[in-house]
Amino acid sequence: MIKVLIADDEPLITAGIRTVLESAGDIEVVAVARDGREAVEVARRHRVDVALLDISMPVLDGLAAAAELAGPRVVILTAFGDEENVRRAVRQGVSGFVVKTCAPEELIRAVRAAHAGQAYLSPVVARQVLDMAGAGDGRGPGDDRRGHDASRLLAALTAREADVLALVAEGLSNAEAGRRLHMTEATVKTYMSRVLAKLGCANRVQAALLLRDAASRH
Repeated sequence: MIKVLIADDEPLITAGIRTVLESAGDIEVVAVARDGREAVEVARRHRVDVALLDISMPVLDGLAAAAELAGPRVVILTAFGDEENVRRAVRQGVSGFVVKTCAPEELIRAVRAAHAGQAYLSPVVARQVLDMAGAGDGRGPGDDRRGHDASRLLAALTAREADVLALVAEGLSNAEAGRRLHMTEATVKTYMSRVLAKLGCANRVQAALLLRDAASRH
């Protein structure tokens, strides 16, 4: 059973999330919190596997709370269009992002992925991150070197690995990429694991940004 903490300052949101997660059968909500500080305190009193944190909470926001949580995996719940907080979360390396308008199945998928030690990025948020990455043309010192390094790393990928990465960089889920490439979802997941290892990336977001960075310099 996956033990989950939900932290959100809106009781109706919390109740809805709890209903969705506990309908999965393998997830139990063991604690709830109304702000980031309470989330940290509650997490210390319970053996929580995954903490689902609203990115915008009083007292301590979701990302600040995540930084203080040493044990559980963290999935951030965010609103679409919250660019600055999404940037912060990408840099911090949380386990997953889902938007509040996501389907119930996606929320369950994100919690299961985090529990398994995998990164989960809602396709909507993936596209948002990639749009942000491609929005600016300015280059700082060392940018050309980074682009060169990215190209060198990408050249080590096989053709199939490159195909999978390209679709993930478009914001497609493993299942969607599998349908495009006539593969099973499990096969796409295996390819992505190899891609991450070869590129030295912690998750699919970093890999997608690396691909975008290399492409922008050609």
